[in-house]
Amino acid sequence: MSYAGDPEPPTDRRGRGPLIAVLAVVALLVLAGGATLYVLLGRDDAAPVAAPTDPGPTEPAPGESDPDVADAPAPAPSVAAPESSADPRFVKVGQCVRNEGTAGGKPKLLISGCAPNTYEVLRRIDGTTSGEKDAEAKCAKVQGYTNWYFFDSELDTLDFVLCLKERKS
Repeated sequence: MSYAGDPEPPTDRRGRGPLIAVLAVVALLVLAGGATLYVLLGRDDAAPVAAPTDPGPTEPAPGESDPDVADAPAPAPSVAAPESSADPRFVKVGQCVRNEGTAGGKPKLLISGCAPNTYEVLRRIDGTTSGEKDAEAKCAKVQGYTNWYFFDSELDTLDFVLCLKERKS
């Protein structure tokens, strides 16, 4: 007995749809994990600054009289950073800063009293900065400046340039 040809194996009728779906889900998970890792490792570790909070009303100590609340002035709301902060992000024109950074390294400015070997802020320019050349160009218009400092953040609204005058005595 002879056959007309070899029999063909049966074809898989299920298709590749489920395999493609599983591969797509795995790819999405890998991308999401990579993005999360990128965000976590790329964060700036600057310390957050908090405004002082109002502790609220307090009870008088035993033996003390309760003050007349109607005559007491209401506390003013505090929105600005505390004046005691030494962070240069809060420096104002006329204040002084000192460099606590290492010689030849990245400067680390702190607000300080005006004394010898400090820098007086002649002008503060808030807004986007692109770095050294930009800071130098902005301060070139300020009479009497000797040094400049810039803060360039990922969030451009936090950028600023300081035009400084070194106080030698």
